[in-house]
Amino acid sequence: MKITEIEKAEGKLGVLIVGVGGAVASTFIAGTLAARKGLAKPIGSITQLAHIKLKKSEGVTNPKIKEVVPLAELNDIVFGGWDIFPENAYESALHAEVLLQKDLEGIRAEMEAIKPMKGAFDPNYAKRLNGTYTKTGTRWEMVEALRKDIRTFKTENNCSRLVIIWCGSTEIYTKPGIAHSSFANLEKALKSDNHEIAPSICYAYAAIAEGVPFINGAPNLTIDFPALMEFATLEGVPLCGKDFKTGQTMMKTVLAPMIKTRMLGLDGWFSTNILGNRDGEVLDDPDNFKTKEESKLSVIDNILDPELHPELYDDIFHKVRINYYPPRKDNKESWDNIDIVGWMGYPMQLKVNFLCRDSILAAPLCLDLVLFTDLAQRCGFSGIQNWLSFYFKSPMTELGAEPEHDLFVQFIQLKNTLRTIIGEETFDYVDAM
Repeated sequence: MKITEIEKAEGKLGVLIVGVGGAVASTFIAGTLAARKGLAKPIGSITQLAHIKLKKSEGVTNPKIKEVVPLAELNDIVFGGWDIFPENAYESALHAEVLLQKDLEGIRAEMEAIKPMKGAFDPNYAKRLNGTYTKTGTRWEMVEALRKDIRTFKTENNCSRLVIIWCGSTEIYTKPGIAHSSFANLEKALKSDNHEIAPSICYAYAAIAEGVPFINGAPNLTIDFPALMEFATLEGVPLCGKDFKTGQTMMKTVLAPMIKTRMLGLDGWFSTNILGNRDGEVLDDPDNFKTKEESKLSVIDNILDPELHPELYDDIFHKVRINYYPPRKDNKESWDNIDIVGWMGYPMQLKVNFLCRDSILAAPLCLDLVLFTDLAQRCGFSGIQNWLSFYFKSPMTELGAEPEHDLFVQFIQLKNTLRTIIGEETFDYVDAM
């Protein structure tokens, strides 16, 4: 990676959110607005709180990342986006019931001003949702309408740059087909209104066509296929995804490396969750859950590498369940039962009970990804940003490359990319925060 010149982070950065009225998006917006007004701390955000060790000639220093990496300022962010329901960001946050009303009052006016544009939607991709505020027309007409929305938002808000982030619901499970195999086939499918093309792909195509970086926070196919990777590289647009790494899977990327590092065996890993927000309702449909399941199941095999260690990991039973339970709303609870094997084959168990808040964990990831993806664009990076794998359950890679799932290896890659960007020497270990 060679950086010749970094475009300065001057002017307004427009952040367009798909699913701007959802729990994750409204929490992300509220926390960012509150942080820049000094009403809350951006806890969980690496861009705002983490330090980075640098090997300066006068000795090792440890400044905050935001003090040495040219990131956009929180005060320069302008929020907008699309949704399939018409409520403004304040109303959406109240409906989501993630944040207390008292924590929204100091930013109420700003949030009420954030009103969604009509979303591109196909109920066949999210059968449990009944969108009332949607675009009409063919796939291609929706793409054209989204492109117009992007240009209009940029002009009306006097933005110098934009980033688009998917915070919408999980779509049904789909595999790449002929329509996804090349850019020419994708355009043909869009123009012929081929319903094998998911709505999320319409957003991604529109973003790339307008030169805007795209972040996929769900396990949907969306940008993880050759046609859009080809398009993004051609247009010089950064992409990253997929599926924000928040609760149970984050724990797996910490615990699985421990098991492997100690050369312990693993017989089985059973994971179950209860969740009551809109995401939980959508995932109650088997077709949508299949998409999430594929994302969650990929982690352990990649970290443990059963082909290299068949005597330890060649026959692991791995099961994942998500159960819709409305009383919990956004407060997810997960249970993991992990059957490990020790010296001379003796069995042991790990049991993890994680009571987390999905949107509270996802919101700082959204902020970091927006700022880092904007940085990537200003550095001239394009295509898949492997260095942002730290943030995703199912990290995207260039075709043919294996993803890295170990949280700490991912963190080294993230920080070393930042060091390279600012012309610093890289480290081969996890430095102190």
